[in-house]
Amino acid sequence: MISVVIPAYNERENVTPLYEKLVEVLKDIGREFEIIFVDDGSTDGTFEVLKNIAEKDRRVKVIKFRRNYGQTAAIYAGFDHAKGDVIVTMDADLQNDPEDIPKLLERIEEGYDIVSGWRKERKDPLLTRRVPSRIANWVISKVTGVKLHDYGCTLKAYRSSIAKRYRLYGDMHRFLPALAKRFGAKITEIPVRHHPRLHGRSKYGIDRTLRVILDIFLVKFLNEYITKPLYVFGGVGFIMFSLGFLIELYLTFIKIFRGEDIGGRPLLILGVLLILAGIQLISTGIIAELIVRTYYESRGEKPYIIEEKINVED
Repeated sequence: MISVVIPAYNERENVTPLYEKLVEVLKDIGREFEIIFVDDGSTDGTFEVLKNIAEKDRRVKVIKFRRNYGQTAAIYAGFDHAKGDVIVTMDADLQNDPEDIPKLLERIEEGYDIVSGWRKERKDPLLTRRVPSRIANWVISKVTGVKLHDYGCTLKAYRSSIAKRYRLYGDMHRFLPALAKRFGAKITEIPVRHHPRLHGRSKYGIDRTLRVILDIFLVKFLNEYITKPLYVFGGVGFIMFSLGFLIELYLTFIKIFRGEDIGGRPLLILGVLLILAGIQLISTGIIAELIVRTYYESRGEKPYIIEEKINVED
C-alpha cells in the first residue's frame, strides 16, 4: 500500500488539481493507496475544499490542525496516521510532479529505504531561494556525511518502518535522510521535475537560512552523540579544564621557583575561568546523560493538536 502525505497551508486553489493528478498517477501504478492531506491551520478555505474532496473519495483522508504548527509537524502527523508500506511526501503547491512518484517507488523496490527528490532544474528565484539552498545543502552534506543535492525537496519516498521511527520537532523534516543514517538506512537521490508556482505564494524566505544552519548542529548531535552527550560536553570541558590546570601549574612554578609576582597577571584569571568552565561543562554532560535516559524511557507528547479528522481511523 502507498500513503501520500501532503502538508497544506493556504493552498485552496492548488489542492483540487493536485488530487486529480495524484489519483490518475496512483491508479496507473496499480496498488492500493491513500492520500493524506494535513491542513496546517489554513485561513483561506483550504479545509473546506479538502472536506468536499474527502466526502466524495474515502481514499482521501484529511487532518485539520487547530493552528499553524509548521511543515514538520504536518509531516509528523501524516506519518503517524499513514497505513502504507511506503510513504511518499510532497508539497501541495503543484511544484512537485506526481508523475515522479513511480520513479521513487522503483528505487524503493531496488532495496533503498529513502529515495529523495533532486530539483535539478529548480523554478525558484536565484538569489533568495536557489543560492542559499545550494550553500545549505553543501554544508549539510559535509557535516552529516549524507551527500544529497537537495535536502529541501519535499518529494521523497520512505519505507514505513523508517518513517515511523521519527519523532519530529521544530523544522527537522528536511533532515530526515541525514537522521536516518543513525538507523543504517540506505539512501539515494533521483532528479525530479519542478514546476513554477501558479497559485498562492511561497511560505519560505531568506530568513529560513539561519534556522537551517542552527538545525545542522542539532542533526550532527542527534546522529553522533544523542546517546552519549557526555562525549561532547565532557570532551570540551576536559580540554578547557586541562588548559586551565596547565596555566595555573605554570604560574605556580614561576611563583615558587622564580619568586615572581603572579597576582596581577590576566593569565591567572584566565586559568581559573578555564578550570571552572571545564568543571561546568563536564557536569552538564553528566546531567545530559541523565536527561537522555529519561527521554528514552518517557512517553513523549505530540508537537501538534488535531481539531478534526475526515476518513481517518484511530
